[in-house]
Amino acid sequence: MKIYLKFRGKIILGCLLFVVCCGLIIWQGIYFPKNSTSQEESIFLIEKGQGLKEISENLEKENLIKNRFFFKLYVFFNNKQNQLQVGGYSLNSSMNVPEITEKFISGEVAEIKITIPEGFTLKQIESKLTDLTNVPRMFLGILRVEDFKSEFEFLKGASAELNLEGFLFPDTYHFSYLIKEEEIIGKMLNNFGKKLSPDLREEITRQKKSIFEIVIMASLLEKEVRSFEDKKLVSGILWKRLENGIHLQVDATITYITEKKTTKVLKEDLQIDSPYNTYKYSGLPIGPICNPGLESIKAAIYPEDSNFWYYLSKPDGDTIFSKTLEEHNIAKAKYLR
Repeated sequence: MKIYLKFRGKIILGCLLFVVCCGLIIWQGIYFPKNSTSQEESIFLIEKGQGLKEISENLEKENLIKNRFFFKLYVFFNNKQNQLQVGGYSLNSSMNVPEITEKFISGEVAEIKITIPEGFTLKQIESKLTDLTNVPRMFLGILRVEDFKSEFEFLKGASAELNLEGFLFPDTYHFSYLIKEEEIIGKMLNNFGKKLSPDLREEITRQKKSIFEIVIMASLLEKEVRSFEDKKLVSGILWKRLENGIHLQVDATITYITEKKTTKVLKEDLQIDSPYNTYKYSGLPIGPICNPGLESIKAAIYPEDSNFWYYLSKPDGDTIFSKTLEEHNIAKAKYLR
């Protein structure tokens, strides 16, 4: 009997030690991070339709937790499996299971900060967005003004078959990692609508021009000259040339067609048959050639009158203005050799 009791006591003690050891392992697995000294952040995605099993497996694969079992156990016993929210989260392996879980529950998603410079073309914007987000390539090229006219009234005067070049307002944006392309476009178009204040719209109407015409002109100014004062002067010249039936002859429209990185325009480029070629065709080009900033838009709305009919941009960015073609040719020979 004594032997039996002694043996039984050893079994109980062994079982207790086993339970304590298991509890300690589980406690460490849950409350001790995989790497307490790590400072390396990574983006972890929870996509729509993923459950606790997929999330825990992915956390383990990305070396953010010690073992998927600990994460599943903690979430399940705390009844939080239905509270994990879709999104991209900034995590590192110095976080323990409760900290990671709390982040998923709070929906504290990481954001991408993207700055679109003034004068970026639609293709440049698309390249930047597809490099930094999960949106597909070439998505901007297939969208048309017609797709958004009913939602954004400032697009009503634009050609329906054109893309959104000119209306994707340059600014700094914050997007989530799982943002959809239509949400990106919506944010950028909304921003354009806010920047084009009622006063600016009223002035455009007073001048009997359309927002589309102003955006086209602003896009030319954005690409042609740098300073606000020069933009207003060039705006005055270009509107005056339009009124008098003179070809605009804007070099930036040629580089938009050729997509060359150099600003130098060759003689053969001037013969390209394109509705954007302002050397070959009179009037404004068929659409904007970039996405202008607010300064260029204001310069297009408020041109400065002058006696100048010609201008050219020096390699250093300064603008030379001329009253006659002779003066202009002299300036070209001097500064553009």
